[in-house]
Amino acid sequence: MAKKQQNGNQVRDALRVNGELPDPASSPVGPEKKEKGGKKLATAGERLASLQEALYAEGAGGGERSVLLVLQGMDTSGKGGTVGHVLGLVNPMGVQYSGFKKPTAAERRHDFLWRIKRRLPTPGHLGVFDRSHYEDILVPRVLGQLGAAERRQRYTQINAFEKELADNGTTVLKVFLHISPEEQLRRLTARLDRPEKRWKFDPSDIEARRQWPAYQSAYEDVFKRTSTGHAPWFVVPADRKWYRNWAVAELLIETLTELDPQFPEPGYDIEEQRIALKGVDVTG
Repeated sequence: MAKKQQNGNQVRDALRVNGELPDPASSPVGPEKKEKGGKKLATAGERLASLQEALYAEGAGGGERSVLLVLQGMDTSGKGGTVGHVLGLVNPMGVQYSGFKKPTAAERRHDFLWRIKRRLPTPGHLGVFDRSHYEDILVPRVLGQLGAAERRQRYTQINAFEKELADNGTTVLKVFLHISPEEQLRRLTARLDRPEKRWKFDPSDIEARRQWPAYQSAYEDVFKRTSTGHAPWFVVPADRKWYRNWAVAELLIETLTELDPQFPEPGYDIEEQRIALKGVDVTG
């Protein structure tokens, strides 16, 4: 993937799925060193917060638009870390977070999109999915529980669902956090070595790691079948956490900049209210 300079939508252009995936430790666009990446993330945080505030205000004023950030990736790729470091830069009142684990018995009694539709962002909000409807293709496929015909049906349902979201004012930003098996091994080992991280470790992570090639093939198929004009996939190299955070922040900034959310005009006469405010006697 050719190196590009950040300009306009260059981050989205550089990270959009387009054939071969980048090296998980590479910098296809933007900073190459951690120190510079940290400084750029701080600057990006200011821009992101300003844009998100405008979106939130637009929704409060009757606007119907929202943004949905979908985060997918192998275990330890940093979905939770991305939420903390990137979404922690904005006003939490304007963020709606949902984490999707294995479906419950109640959820399995419904169509696989049922639980997803219940957690979509409301107007003016930035929604975040930590895992998503794509788990209902990836996991059962790897486990041999979903045949080719059923997968095709689900791809069709997902594409129609995301098109409906786009048509109704929700911009879907789908991000795959791309980690190498070597880096995953280091992170899983660290969870076992450090007492304060052991709560994050699940023995099932070992079995999922054994299925690494199968998951990579499943993801490749997902990208090919569901990366569309209205909801494209982006791949963020995630071996370096600082780069991952910067890239996701910039993807959000470019997406919101293109939306250009507007602060609503007040439904009152500004000068009239200024005069009335000055005339209030609070001395008792």
